Parts: sequence; C-alpha cells; structure tokens
Amino acid sequence: MRFPFRKGGIVLLAFAALAAGAMGAPARLYAHAGEHFSAGEPGDPTKPFRIVRISIHDGKGGMGYTPQTLEVHLGEQIKFIIWNDGIYNHEFILASTADNLKHAALMKKYPDMEHDDPNGKTIGSYNSAEILWRFSKKGTFEFSCLIPGHREAGMIGKVVVK
Repeated sequence: MRFPFRKGGIVLLAFAALAAGAMGAPARLYAHAGEHFSAGEPGDPTKPFRIVRISIHDGKGGMGYTPQTLEVHLGEQIKFIIWNDGIYNHEFILASTADNLKHAALMKKYPDMEHDDPNGKTIGSYNSAEILWRFSKKGTFEFSCLIPGHREAGMIGKVVVK
C-alpha cells in the first residue's frame, strides 16, 4: 500500500500525536473547576492588599527567590509582583508542599508546560508577572519553580499564614 503523504504524513501524524498528548496535560494548577486551591484563593482587586516584590535569580550563586520567607495574616491579600532577573524561564507556583511536589512530578512528564493560573505563573527571562492572592487558610505554604531541576536547585520559598 502506498501512502500519498509519505514523509509529510508521518510528520503530520507525529505532530498530531504530540498535540493530543499535550492536550491531555492539566490546564489549571490544583484547582478543581476553579474552586479549590490549597494555599487560599484568588484575591479581590476591589479590596485592600499589600504589595510584596519577589525577585527570581539564577547564576553562579544558584537559583532562588528573594525574599525566601514571608509572613502574612489570615485573610490578608497580597499582590505578588514577581521579577525574573535570571537568564532562564522560571515559575512562581503558590500551593501546599504536597501539591507542589505532586505537580513537580507531572512537570517531569510535561517539561514544557507553562502556567498562567491564579496561583502560578511561568515568567520569562527579564520579565515580570503579578498574582493577587487572599490567604484564607492558616498554615505554612510554599512558592516554588516546578520546571524540572529548578526546585532541586533551591527555588523554594515559604509563606507562613498566622
């Protein structure tokens, strides 16, 4: 049997298979129908908030965030302004440690996954992003970069909600 699109058909089929695989990846981080997040909930821009600037860095000194630790009050809204001062793409994903570890395992399967969710952003080199977040749960949460190898290189920060 002859295939009319021999080389092109194979490339097209391979592309379709890759696209289907990517479509099977979860589109949102940790939210079930946009209703549940482990570290609180999306903020309300019509209500007061505090601005916290987070700097992402990579290079000879390693990868990380500045500041690495943040303390907030229960019910407080924080507008994170995140600046990636590194040469690589990075993420800021706000969730419980358990949820971030679970999603980090998924990122190993889909390493090119990018995030633009209420609790997580992929930020290009020398770019910024913002997240408005209301901390409606007490506890210790984290922000981390789930791009394979980045968390392991030190890209983890902590938020303590009192």
